[in-house]
Amino acid sequence: MRIAVAGSIATDHLMTFPGRFPDQLLADRLDKVSLSFLADRLEVRRGGVGANIAYGLARLGLTPLLVGAAGPDFAEYSAWLRAAGVDTTPVRLSAALHTARFICTTDADQNQIATFYAGAMAEARHIDLAAVAGRAARGLDVVLVGADDPEAMLRHTRTAHRLGVAVAADPSQQLARLDREQVRRLVDGAWLLFTNEYEAALLRERTGWTEREVLERVGRWVVTLGAGGVSVARSGRRPTTVPAVPVRRIADPTGAGDAFRAGFLAGLAWQWPQERAARLGCAIAAVVLESTGTQEYELVAADLIGRVEAAYGTAEARAIEPRLAGVR
Repeated sequence: MRIAVAGSIATDHLMTFPGRFPDQLLADRLDKVSLSFLADRLEVRRGGVGANIAYGLARLGLTPLLVGAAGPDFAEYSAWLRAAGVDTTPVRLSAALHTARFICTTDADQNQIATFYAGAMAEARHIDLAAVAGRAARGLDVVLVGADDPEAMLRHTRTAHRLGVAVAADPSQQLARLDREQVRRLVDGAWLLFTNEYEAALLRERTGWTEREVLERVGRWVVTLGAGGVSVARSGRRPTTVPAVPVRRIADPTGAGDAFRAGFLAGLAWQWPQERAARLGCAIAAVVLESTGTQEYELVAADLIGRVEAAYGTAEARAIEPRLAGVR
């Protein structure tokens, strides 16, 4: 299965605040918030949902195409992704704008406050997915349309449907910015729909559709539930819930959802049942939760197999073992 991942490419500036955000907020002053949080740690990391998911797929032995826009400062990042196995040929390089920046502060309870600067991401709307598919040696089977420039997300979705390429819709952070008609166009006809639990409620509000109406329009709706695992729903069937893989210590929640998506998509690419694909996704998400940064984690086949065995049993661990030879 040839997978293209369309989404943001960014540099993450991740800071840690040792206190709790709620302790600093005054209930009767929320209309005039002016706060500065003294962080005690800063990590500058590679990120962006498109790059994160593509990186995870490559670490599992696939060769995804990354479709996005970056700035003239992308050379080192591009080399990193290519070394991991990501095809960065479709990335559009802006002559004037820096690669996007994600600036995020996490408190002691894992609450997050973040700001995103789009930068070169605004030029993603000029990428022609049809041309990307035409240049790919085996064409495209799936395109994940992740958070990106809204016009790019709509254009990629429209082009993929025209080409007959399956769409994995993953609007995530952009749901708050998109209007009803835009969200409906991104979701309707998707082979897969990814959201977290909060985004699922926001998506229903934005589209005006009930859960049943959403499910009638997509192949599968995958909802990540944090410590509760993940739910996979299909129209006319009872949802399947896969428990999360236990985490020894949460170092940084950023990127765990992207890692899950990479594992889940890899499992489907290998024609696994959706429950098995979700279990692999949960195992990789646990690894990322225990790491700082979104692409700095270590994937070791024996460790993943051990996590799956502890969470889901020996039979499931043995079933996934042959495919993990591509992990590096």
